Amino acid sequence: MLDAALAQVAAALRIADDPWWVIGSAAVWIHGAATPVADIDVLLSARDAARVLAAWQGAVSIGEPSAQFRSYPFARLDGAAMPIELMADLELRVGDAWEPVRPLTRERRGRVYVPARAELAAILYAFGRPKDSTRAMLLG
Repeated sequence: MLDAALAQVAAALRIADDPWWVIGSAAVWIHGAATPVADIDVLLSARDAARVLAAWQGAVSIGEPSAQFRSYPFARLDGAAMPIELMADLELRVGDAWEPVRPLTRERRGRVYVPARAELAAILYAFGRPKDSTRAMLLG
Protein backbone atom coordinates (compact mmCIF):
# COMPACT_ATOMS: atom_id res chain seq x y z
CA MET A 1 0.00 0.00 0.00
CA LEU A 2 2.82 2.45 0.83
CA ASP A 3 4.55 1.81 -2.49
CA ALA A 4 1.30 2.54 -4.34
CA ALA A 5 0.77 5.73 -2.34
CA LEU A 6 4.34 6.90 -3.03
CA ALA A 7 3.71 6.36 -6.74
CA GLN A 8 0.59 8.52 -6.41
CA VAL A 9 2.60 11.22 -4.64
CA ALA A 10 5.13 11.20 -7.47
CA ALA A 11 2.35 11.42 -10.06
CA ALA A 12 0.65 14.31 -8.26
CA LEU A 13 3.96 16.20 -7.90
CA ARG A 14 4.92 15.91 -11.58
CA ILE A 15 3.47 19.39 -12.02
CA ALA A 16 5.73 20.86 -9.32
CA ASP A 17 8.21 23.52 -10.36
CA ASP A 18 10.04 23.74 -7.04
CA PRO A 19 11.88 21.07 -5.05
CA TRP A 20 9.72 18.87 -2.82
CA TRP A 21 10.43 16.14 -0.29
CA VAL A 22 8.68 13.30 1.48
CA ILE A 23 9.38 13.74 5.21
CA GLY A 24 8.12 12.12 8.41
CA SER A 25 7.51 8.42 8.89
CA ALA A 26 7.32 7.64 5.16
CA ALA A 27 10.78 9.17 4.63
CA VAL A 28 12.14 7.18 7.56
CA TRP A 29 10.70 4.04 5.97
CA ILE A 30 12.18 5.00 2.58
CA HIS A 31 15.58 5.26 4.30
CA GLY A 32 15.15 1.63 5.35
CA ALA A 33 14.04 1.93 8.97
CA ALA A 34 11.13 -0.21 10.11
CA THR A 35 8.41 2.18 11.27
CA PRO A 36 4.65 2.32 10.86
CA VAL A 37 3.39 4.79 8.26
CA ALA A 38 -0.16 6.15 8.51
CA ASP A 39 0.16 8.90 5.89
CA ILE A 40 2.70 10.51 3.59
CA ASP A 41 3.94 13.97 4.54
CA VAL A 42 5.11 16.10 1.63
CA LEU A 43 7.05 19.32 2.08
CA LEU A 44 6.65 21.65 -0.90
CA SER A 45 6.23 25.28 -1.92
CA ALA A 46 2.93 27.11 -1.55
CA ARG A 47 2.92 27.72 -5.30
CA ASP A 48 3.20 24.01 -6.06
CA ALA A 49 0.68 23.11 -3.35
CA ALA A 50 -1.89 25.32 -5.07
CA ARG A 51 -1.26 23.52 -8.35
CA VAL A 52 -1.49 20.06 -6.78
CA LEU A 53 -4.68 20.96 -4.93
CA ALA A 54 -6.29 22.27 -8.11
CA ALA A 55 -5.51 19.04 -9.94
CA TRP A 56 -6.30 16.55 -7.16
CA GLN A 57 -9.29 14.34 -7.99
CA GLY A 58 -10.08 13.17 -4.43
CA ALA A 59 -11.27 14.91 -1.31
CA VAL A 60 -9.18 17.73 0.17
CA SER A 61 -9.24 18.97 3.76
CA ILE A 62 -7.46 22.19 4.71
CA GLY A 63 -6.10 22.19 8.25
CA GLU A 64 -5.40 24.94 10.73
CA PRO A 65 -1.96 25.87 12.07
CA SER A 66 -0.97 24.56 15.47
CA ALA A 67 1.07 26.19 18.20
CA GLN A 68 4.12 24.33 16.89
CA PHE A 69 3.64 24.07 13.10
CA ARG A 70 2.13 26.15 10.35
CA SER A 71 2.09 25.85 6.59
CA TYR A 72 0.47 27.69 3.70
CA PRO A 73 -1.65 25.62 3.39
CA PHE A 74 -1.65 22.38 5.33
CA ALA A 75 -3.82 20.08 3.24
CA ARG A 76 -4.83 16.45 3.56
CA LEU A 77 -5.52 14.64 0.30
CA ASP A 78 -7.76 11.61 0.41
CA GLY A 79 -8.41 9.18 -2.39
CA ALA A 80 -4.87 7.78 -2.69
CA ALA A 81 -3.74 4.41 -1.38
CA MET A 82 -3.10 6.21 1.92
CA PRO A 83 -3.66 9.83 2.96
CA ILE A 84 -1.20 12.43 1.68
CA GLU A 85 -0.51 15.55 3.73
CA LEU A 86 0.86 18.61 1.96
CA MET A 87 2.89 20.99 4.09
CA ALA A 88 3.48 24.07 1.99
CA ASP A 89 6.25 26.41 3.15
CA LEU A 90 6.25 24.64 6.52
CA GLU A 91 7.41 26.62 9.53
CA LEU A 92 8.35 25.36 13.00
CA ARG A 93 7.97 27.45 16.14
CA VAL A 94 11.31 27.77 17.93
CA GLY A 95 10.98 29.84 21.08
CA ASP A 96 9.16 33.01 20.09
CA ALA A 97 10.03 32.80 16.38
CA TRP A 98 8.86 30.84 13.37
CA GLU A 99 11.62 29.14 11.38
CA PRO A 100 11.22 27.66 7.91
CA VAL A 101 11.74 23.95 7.46
CA ARG A 102 13.76 23.80 4.22
CA PRO A 103 15.98 20.77 3.68
CA LEU A 104 19.35 21.45 2.08
CA THR A 105 19.70 17.91 0.76
CA ARG A 106 17.46 16.12 -1.71
CA GLU A 107 17.91 12.48 -2.61
CA ARG A 108 15.86 10.68 -5.20
CA ARG A 109 14.58 7.36 -3.88
CA GLY A 110 12.54 5.58 -6.50
CA ARG A 111 9.99 8.10 -7.73
CA VAL A 112 10.13 10.47 -4.75
CA TYR A 113 12.63 12.72 -3.00
CA VAL A 114 13.69 12.71 0.65
CA PRO A 115 16.20 14.67 2.71
CA ALA A 116 19.48 12.85 3.34
CA ARG A 117 19.33 10.50 6.31
CA ALA A 118 21.24 12.77 8.75
CA GLU A 119 19.28 15.86 7.75
CA LEU A 120 15.97 14.01 8.07
CA ALA A 121 16.98 12.94 11.58
CA ALA A 122 17.87 16.54 12.47
CA ILE A 123 14.49 17.77 11.15
CA LEU A 124 12.65 15.14 13.17
CA TYR A 125 14.57 15.99 16.35
CA ALA A 126 13.81 19.69 15.77
CA PHE A 127 10.08 18.90 15.67
CA GLY A 128 10.46 17.95 19.32
CA ARG A 129 7.60 15.49 19.56
CA PRO A 130 8.24 12.06 21.08
CA LYS A 131 7.07 10.24 17.94
CA ASP A 132 9.47 12.27 15.79
CA SER A 133 12.39 11.69 18.15
CA THR A 134 11.68 7.94 18.07
CA ARG A 135 11.73 8.01 14.28
CA ALA A 136 14.95 10.05 14.25
CA MET A 137 16.63 7.47 16.49
CA LEU A 138 15.77 4.77 13.95
CA LEU A 139 17.89 6.64 11.41
CA GLY A 140 20.98 6.30 13.62
